[in-house]
Amino acid sequence: MIQTLLQEKYPIYTLELDKAETSCRSVDDIMAHFKEKIDANPVVKYIGVFDHYAHTSSLTDGVIAPCIRDARNILFCFGKELPNPGVLAVRPRSIGVAEMDHSFVITFLEAPNPSANEAMETWTKQLKNT
Repeated sequence: MIQTLLQEKYPIYTLELDKAETSCRSVDDIMAHFKEKIDANPVVKYIGVFDHYAHTSSLTDGVIAPCIRDARNILFCFGKELPNPGVLAVRPRSIGVAEMDHSFVITFLEAPNPSANEAMETWTKQLKNT
């Protein structure tokens, strides 16, 4: 898992997982993995799945890189505390999954809550066969 700055301002975590490195065969399988982890955590609330690929491909001027076969986000919230209105700007959380020809690329924006980052990183790394 690597940490980078997307567009020089968004801190993101990325794991590119070769399809041979995971028992997941599709984005559906990966979404099910994350849903299971979300449901098992008492402070995390599942919101839904956004099919980014379907949305973008339905737009007249939508553009999708030719190497992307599927792309979805699973949405959830670690909303254990609401200390001020500004926190709403960084919630809810999302993990994106893109299917490429030979790999899955999993990404998420760094959360201000270290335990949320740790959980999302752990869930993502668990996709890799040991």
